[in-house]
Amino acid sequence: MSDPTTLNELFFQSMDRWRDRAVLLRARRDNVWTDISAREMADCVFALSLGFLELDANPGDRIGILSENRPEWAYADFAALTARCIDVPIYPTLPAGQIEFMLRDAGVSILCVSNATQLEKIRSIRANLPDLRHIIVFDDGVEGPDVMPARKLMHLARTQTAEFPTWGTDAARVQPDDVATIIYTSGTTGDPKGVMLTHRNLTSNAVESVKALGVNENDECLSFLPLSHIFERLAGHYVMMHAGALINYCRSVDAVANDLIERSPTVLTAVPRLYEKIHEKLLDLVKEGGATKVRIFEWAKRTALQWADLTLAGKVVPAGLKLRYWIADQLVFTKLRRRTGGRLRCSVSGGAPLNPELARFFYAAGMPILEGYGLTETSPVITVNTFHALRLGSVGRPLKDVEVLIAADGEILARGPNIMKGYFNRPEATAEAMTSDGWFKTGDIGKVDADGFLFITDRKKDLIVTAGGKNIAPQPIEGRLKTNPFITTAVMLGDKRKFPILLLVPNFEKLRAWAKAEGLSFADDAALVALPAVQAKMEQEAKKHLRDLAQFEVPKKFLVLPRDFSIETGELTPKMSVKRKVVEQRYKAEIEALYGEQPSGELAS
Repeated sequence: MSDPTTLNELFFQSMDRWRDRAVLLRARRDNVWTDISAREMADCVFALSLGFLELDANPGDRIGILSENRPEWAYADFAALTARCIDVPIYPTLPAGQIEFMLRDAGVSILCVSNATQLEKIRSIRANLPDLRHIIVFDDGVEGPDVMPARKLMHLARTQTAEFPTWGTDAARVQPDDVATIIYTSGTTGDPKGVMLTHRNLTSNAVESVKALGVNENDECLSFLPLSHIFERLAGHYVMMHAGALINYCRSVDAVANDLIERSPTVLTAVPRLYEKIHEKLLDLVKEGGATKVRIFEWAKRTALQWADLTLAGKVVPAGLKLRYWIADQLVFTKLRRRTGGRLRCSVSGGAPLNPELARFFYAAGMPILEGYGLTETSPVITVNTFHALRLGSVGRPLKDVEVLIAADGEILARGPNIMKGYFNRPEATAEAMTSDGWFKTGDIGKVDADGFLFITDRKKDLIVTAGGKNIAPQPIEGRLKTNPFITTAVMLGDKRKFPILLLVPNFEKLRAWAKAEGLSFADDAALVALPAVQAKMEQEAKKHLRDLAQFEVPKKFLVLPRDFSIETGELTPKMSVKRKVVEQRYKAEIEALYGEQPSGELAS
């Protein structure tokens, strides 16, 4: 069977290849894991696609999906595609105002929502959406004007199948360069832009990712990153469908730890924060075990890292070290692997930079993380590490047919079948994103080593240029700090200033426990971070990770914030990236106060 060239072809091939599979999807329903066969999925996609046609959907119409991860999300996606429409996924965590902009901009005419909560958001903005004709709700029992339960629509469509005798033939008429989806970028600055990705963009990326990662029909994954984001949609949806891997839909982000153990996936696609949390939890368990357990862990870690460094360098591991590593694995690391279900063979990290030391630890622990790189505009995979070509600290080599070029100013450029068609209704923005000879400007700064591995050093727009003309890349520094158990988020600022500063969001659970143990009194988190002892503690913890920086890179002042950033307050994008300008504006008075006096004992850089 030849490789598919459209998502519709990918879907039909998968349904044909796995038609006898008793379990292709699995979801938690009424607190019980429910198996969904390939035949059931194919029937649901067929019925929902006919339902869209029954609602007079025409080729090229935009169909929105506002839902958490669940089987119905997959049904709606393939149903829209096979109806030759363009789907528009929306983050379910977004407030109504941001959802309104995307639905209006895309001209969505049919919208699928998951439940009453999401429906309520739409009702609050319904009057401002003139193109929206129909609302479909996945949950049963939710109805109203212009609202229909998906089950009812699918039943209606099944009774009208005679009206659509050529559904499969029509679906196959989709061309590789037809737009499949419009995905709105996170928009750290300004309004989000709708990225138009074609069938060729996504299908080529999925096919080559399956080959690079070696995912197959014996694998299982846990889907918990938002399917509205390109990373999970490609890696946790199209890749798994093409490979025939079983998709387990996680109940919620809060349930990831339990669902990992219950479902024991073999493949995990996640952002660095999950791996950071797994590492933090391990350290907490070690400390709770007392001094002896801490000594055993530290010995095991040192031993495993020695083994890992030799193995990664392609050197011979001495017999004595092999034995010590086996003992360390039995004493410590097998227990860590059990916390992720015990079967995990392939972990993929994307969406943000992974701390190299964290990657080194997990490799040593027998849980190698394959870090990759890409953007919404690149469908998303540009490069990825593989088991055959792994270099920690890098984001791997380019996928087949994808090219990478480093521009004169250090910006990473990409070209290949995965590059977007453009921004919806924004020809000027599309032109700005491309070079005259067809390379996409990623906005990231990086370098390629002699073996073709790509290393990301920072975002071009995030680079800090101090008043003294020194260039500082904040992301690697911020990444170091997030490995500290007392720090949840760190943001470095200082562009056009005499010196850089750090804004620190504490891990309030740990900070409160520490403060109580120290006998400190506080009414709430705002009072907690205002305590001089707490500020000194947070500064001390941050400085542990800043020791080998150049003098001009070292933050000279620290601001401990009383709460975490959030999407609702506008400080985070839906994929949890910090909007630096929003944060800087929100804490303007406090930041100005930090710059109001020179740091004691320091010279401004």
